[in-house]
Amino acid sequence: MATVDFYEKTGCINNTRQKALLQASGHQVIAHNLLIEPWTPERLYLFFGGLPVVQWFNTTASAITTGLVVPEQLDTEIALDLMVLDPGLIRRPLLQVGDQRQVGFDLDIIDRWIGLSATVLGETGISPTHLTLCPQAAARLLVTGGASLA
Repeated sequence: MATVDFYEKTGCINNTRQKALLQASGHQVIAHNLLIEPWTPERLYLFFGGLPVVQWFNTTASAITTGLVVPEQLDTEIALDLMVLDPGLIRRPLLQVGDQRQVGFDLDIIDRWIGLSATVLGETGISPTHLTLCPQAAARLLVTGGASLA
């Protein structure tokens, strides 16, 4: 099984569920607080692969929901600089196994990459939505009329 460096927002309910799923699948998880990690643009870029800039962002970050930051209007350099200044803008979690990196928690991608136990997935009763959508942020968006959850 894999040793996974897991960059999270400490205390995030979904990150806790995601780590538990990885551990139950036999992986060793080393948790890091994404918000205090000493990021550089070069290091951060390695997690995003060929994804479009807009997919790098935590869409529930207050700077985005208030319109202060509009990911669709940013180029690579500015996006990375903003994320280094405000790591709360970074889509979570960031995952690293050896030299391979990934952003977000897509069950299919992670299963193909390092493997997830189908038995564990079936036993948890957790839907993919419960692993990707932050409950507090969803509630905040619905109350404030912020960005769409779609």
